Amino acid sequence: MTATPPAGTPDRIRLYIGGEWTDAVDGDTFDVLNPATNEVYLQAAAGKKADVDLAVAAAKKAFDEGPWPRMLPRQRSRILHKVADIIESRDDQLAEIETWDSGLPVTQAKGQAQRAAENFRFFADLIVAQEDSAFKVPGRQINYVNRKPIGVAGLITPWNVPFMQESWKLGPALATGNTVVLKPASYTPLSAALWPEIFEEAGVPAGVFNLILGSGSTAGDALVKHPDVPLISFTGDSSTGATLSTNAAPLLKGLSLELGGKSPAIVFADADLEQALDATVFGVFSLNGERCTAGSRVLVQREIYDEFVAAFAARAKNIIVGDPQDPATEVGALVHSNHFDKVMSYVEIGKSEGRLVAGGGRPEAYPEGNWVAPTVFADVAPTARIFQEEIFGPVVSITPFDTDEEALVLANDTRYGLAAYVYTTNLKRAHNFAEAIDSGMVWLNSNNIRDLRTPFGGVKASGLGREGGYRSIDFYTTQQAVHITLNDAHSPRFGKGPDAATSFKKVN
Repeated sequence: MTATPPAGTPDRIRLYIGGEWTDAVDGDTFDVLNPATNEVYLQAAAGKKADVDLAVAAAKKAFDEGPWPRMLPRQRSRILHKVADIIESRDDQLAEIETWDSGLPVTQAKGQAQRAAENFRFFADLIVAQEDSAFKVPGRQINYVNRKPIGVAGLITPWNVPFMQESWKLGPALATGNTVVLKPASYTPLSAALWPEIFEEAGVPAGVFNLILGSGSTAGDALVKHPDVPLISFTGDSSTGATLSTNAAPLLKGLSLELGGKSPAIVFADADLEQALDATVFGVFSLNGERCTAGSRVLVQREIYDEFVAAFAARAKNIIVGDPQDPATEVGALVHSNHFDKVMSYVEIGKSEGRLVAGGGRPEAYPEGNWVAPTVFADVAPTARIFQEEIFGPVVSITPFDTDEEALVLANDTRYGLAAYVYTTNLKRAHNFAEAIDSGMVWLNSNNIRDLRTPFGGVKASGLGREGGYRSIDFYTTQQAVHITLNDAHSPRFGKGPDAATSFKKVN
């Protein structure tokens, strides 16, 4: 296993405010751990309210006085395409850093770096091609819509696939002319520290991008409560999202909250079972199972249930768990010891709630670090905690069903509603079932393949609002309606009196 961080990894990272690297105002730092060993390899500046105030002030000055919001869309587009070019040119380096920092297998990390570049390309193209609405009342009025950037956007991102998640918010926020303060997860700050150099090289003006490191409860809370931050985009767990929503409410901020999930994957007897097996195994164990859209509840029609469970368990046992830097690795180390403890606690709970058919603990080859063997529980009742609660690791529950009606009840029997997956060759069933599921997104006969033009988000405890495509443009801009009268306005004439035709007299 790789014992040293990638070449060029610093031993300390600082905050980035107004185009300058800086320590925290009080000089405080926090430890960053390598997931594979839990050894400290980095000190990061611990931003607090005073640092957030400075970052927001720099972003606000760049918005109020700088060129970025006033550039033509094509000018910003060119710069964002340069950002994408730089990311693509460094995808190997980005993958190594992301793997070291998060425990994500390197082949999957490289894919996320490429997706990050695509996020910038997509929004760089979209702001040039976008159309604004215009409406005509013939002979009377023309009405049109101005889209304008809002101001300082506060972006709070999670520790799973952090660089890609950051790009998902940075791309549209910057494309639409806003300035930003990014607060990445404290578990994985290393890849976030690459953004300043990338943006400087691409030509993003100083102050447009600002980076604050630190805890969510301190730095993140200060960002949410700051009166000069009108927009907050947050990705994370549902309980934090609820707290954030409460704290932002008094200031009437724009909120986009992409929260937790406990997504069902429903496999009908008429499905292409090999295809369904590939998709469901990948859907819960890729990215170490640390993904909000993981199909962590697999519902299988009873007539194929035993066969499918056996095949699923066999696949799970064959998954390669290993050094995240090894290209052959399919599941690496979980991000942090605290999260490892949480996942392992659910594994122990599951042993009394279902039939363990694969995994169930730490792989023998890895006595240290945050390693969890891909774990499969069968015969899990819908009342079980491992059926209802988000585990966010390589752990899956499998439950049988008999009828379409029962499958729908099971699929919707959770407080979450982010994603769902349906496997069937019956086209009528597929469309009707998709519509009846309480989730923001549904994939039919597929794993999670994103189309950036479509809305991303959930219902119930899985979030508030949508991003992706024009929905992101809507969130990061204010829409101003402008009305132009082409003829007499025909306003009712209040206060004219009984005789006067007008209030104005001609002056000779």
